[in-house]
Amino acid sequence: MAAKAKLSSPGTGNFFAVVGSDEGMVREKALELHNHLTGGNDDGFTHETIDGIADNSDSAYDICSSTIAALQTLPMFGGDKVVWLRNANFLGDNVTGRSQRTEAGVERLRATLEAGVPNGVKFLLTAQGVDKRRGFWKFIEKASEVQTYDRIDTSRDDWQDQVAALVTRRAGELGLDFEPDALAVFVLLAGEQSQQIGNELEKLDLYLGPGRRTVTEEDVNLLVPLSRAAVVFEIGKAIQNGNAARAIQLIDQQLEADESAIGIMRASIIGVVRNLYMAKLIVEQFKTPTGSYQAFSGALNRLPESDRAWLPQKKDGSGVNVFPIFLALPNAGNFDLAGLQHIMEATLKADQALVTTGLDHRLILHRLIVEIASARKAPAGRRR
Repeated sequence: MAAKAKLSSPGTGNFFAVVGSDEGMVREKALELHNHLTGGNDDGFTHETIDGIADNSDSAYDICSSTIAALQTLPMFGGDKVVWLRNANFLGDNVTGRSQRTEAGVERLRATLEAGVPNGVKFLLTAQGVDKRRGFWKFIEKASEVQTYDRIDTSRDDWQDQVAALVTRRAGELGLDFEPDALAVFVLLAGEQSQQIGNELEKLDLYLGPGRRTVTEEDVNLLVPLSRAAVVFEIGKAIQNGNAARAIQLIDQQLEADESAIGIMRASIIGVVRNLYMAKLIVEQFKTPTGSYQAFSGALNRLPESDRAWLPQKKDGSGVNVFPIFLALPNAGNFDLAGLQHIMEATLKADQALVTTGLDHRLILHRLIVEIASARKAPAGRRR
């Protein structure tokens, strides 16, 4: 009779989990960890990798069964063994994940891990979505060395701040520095996915070469593709610059692509007008320094609470959501405060007209863009 394998308990350095909604970071960090655990040597016999993509609940159950069998099987030639359940897609809050058949398979896997796996066997789990309300997630937190990489939530008011910080950090690792306007454009174009951000930074790194390490707005516009979020940004940029023709052209393109006029209004116009008004009011009322983001942000957050209560706040309560207001500062100087107040009222009326009247949506948006452009002061050299 074969000797019984000695078992190790969970939480003793034999269970590792890399999870989160940021698919690129999860894949990158999981591969790094797998290479570390295997010493970079995977001959196809010692270690086992199990594809965690399940088509349905029966498939999820079979994947759990295969993982259990792999955990309980000692390596053919002795030594340590790594079992990697890769990209499991049945642990989240989805149809497959909620199935009783899936839950039965996951519960069997949990029981196996709780009972202990043979010494020398290590388990690596990676998943882009794990339902944190369920017992298996609580078990992962307690029993494994877990790394979590979640995508930045673009529904939060401060998402641009978070993406800008991520871009700045990763650009610094490549020896790149962004001009302020270039960073703002890059944030909107590259989005929140760290893998996409990394890809675009690598393109800029190769394009600039060793001779030039400062990224300009022209570099970003040349190399980073125009996404839907970027179109939203470009409309807002054209509005701020007084380029009514460009703003109308982009709006028409979006309408022809079946984007709703209300969506365009709320994504591309209302926020721009509000930020211009707030930027102008802040400078005139509080005389805040505008030379750098750090100085501007620090001055706003040092204001008495009563003076900053009307400003947009970060959802985590950590202070004023400064970034979009700071970006509006240069163009806010091209408007009078009274003119911006008039634009705010005109924007409100246009938004109400889109929702409550049968007027042509294209015409409503066109008129508003022209009204905003008309309120913008002409550059000093062109005044008569």
